[in-house]
Amino acid sequence: MTSVSPVLLWFREDFRLTDNAALWAAAQEERPLLCIFVLEEAALPGGAARWWLDGAIRVLDSALRKRGGALHVLSGAAREVIPHLARVAAVQAVHWNRRYDPVGREVDTALKTALKEEGIVARSFAGALLNEPWTVRTKGGAPFQVFTPYWRAVRAAEPPRVPVAEPPSLSFVELPEEMKPHLVPLDRLGLTPTSPDWAGGLRDAWIPGEEEARAHLTAFLDTDVEAYAEERDRPAQDATSRLSPYLRFGHITPAQIWQAVERSGKAADKFLAELGWREFAWSLLFDRPDLAMRNLRPEFDALPWRTDSKGLAAWQQGRTGYPLVDAGMRELWRTGWMHNRVRMVVASFLVKHLLIDWREGERWFADTLVDHDPASNPVNWQWNAGTGVDAAPFFRIMNPILQSRKFDPEGEYIRRWVPELARVPASLIHAPWEADADTLRAYGVVLGRDYPGPIVDHKGARARALDAWGEFRKGIG
Repeated sequence: MTSVSPVLLWFREDFRLTDNAALWAAAQEERPLLCIFVLEEAALPGGAARWWLDGAIRVLDSALRKRGGALHVLSGAAREVIPHLARVAAVQAVHWNRRYDPVGREVDTALKTALKEEGIVARSFAGALLNEPWTVRTKGGAPFQVFTPYWRAVRAAEPPRVPVAEPPSLSFVELPEEMKPHLVPLDRLGLTPTSPDWAGGLRDAWIPGEEEARAHLTAFLDTDVEAYAEERDRPAQDATSRLSPYLRFGHITPAQIWQAVERSGKAADKFLAELGWREFAWSLLFDRPDLAMRNLRPEFDALPWRTDSKGLAAWQQGRTGYPLVDAGMRELWRTGWMHNRVRMVVASFLVKHLLIDWREGERWFADTLVDHDPASNPVNWQWNAGTGVDAAPFFRIMNPILQSRKFDPEGEYIRRWVPELARVPASLIHAPWEADADTLRAYGVVLGRDYPGPIVDHKGARARALDAWGEFRKGIG
């Protein structure tokens, strides 16, 4: 160990060296760093996000090793492991970047208290958002409940902070021997699936890391950003940034994206507004920590959801008989990601066509999305269900057939993810059950054998949802 007291740098969901406020501040103190990640079983994300976390840890460790350090992964509860390590390593201060989810905030508070009692400096920093959740408020000091005025307030305020660079020089210390029993070797993280290994599609689709995040942003700004507003709803087109998992794991920050967009000189208001929606979601979660469990509009507690295990399973497996819905759910299972327009369609189908509680969908997405965000995911589900703030009305029921014909007119997206319909022409692919059996057989499809028939009739499901809505409205007066 060095005679100079080190700074303990705790990485969480900020797997980057550039625009890392905690790292930058630690480097300015000109003390050696002890870099850690705490593997807390109870705080781990869903299966697909765990796969990404495994890659994020490995890539950051590699980047630190190139600088002469390492990322030490420790097991246990952060509120216990970090104060113990701080004592053993005789650190001068502990630095980390803030999280805003309920568990993260609780850990932050407990940890700061514990370190203060030990006489150790605890410093947390901003970086995951353009604006911390408590900073954008109405004139009366209340949180915004509608996105448009929220975003207007953000745009009227001071420009986002300027991202900080990667520190030019860093020095490191080794993990104390006393902490070695808590050390988890990178080949034993236990975050990736083995029996069975269902992550092949994720590996084909994604490479975690800061370098990949910058490459995605550069490619998007070079080719697609000006067409984003018009093309973003077409799932067959590669017209979105695909930055969401990189934001989720902090390989890149909103401030970096904002700065890159401004420097590009390209029109990107709609794209920036999507960053704004993410910020809005976090402001809601900050004030409503039970966002994933309770309706933001409590009157919806009386809505008569159905219990339908077969329907839920068919939806999860992409076997509903509605090609656009099935394509989206299969893309999700294969790649851990789904096009945003299709996310809306599949969510509406679960909630409105099947009358299944939105929380079932939120939980499935939490387990299968590599970009699962504890704020955006429940906000988006509540938006689709009509139970949240600034939400689509419950009686607005997306027609999956019309959505398919409008946004995937040639059926390219459907054929990519529902290969059993690959030979079906565009005129029939959006609702294959409307064709007669002989016609479908000519294209290699027998409904019920090669591809399922619809598990629910659209008109009947719509009528059922509206009836439930009507009864619900009577019940609440």
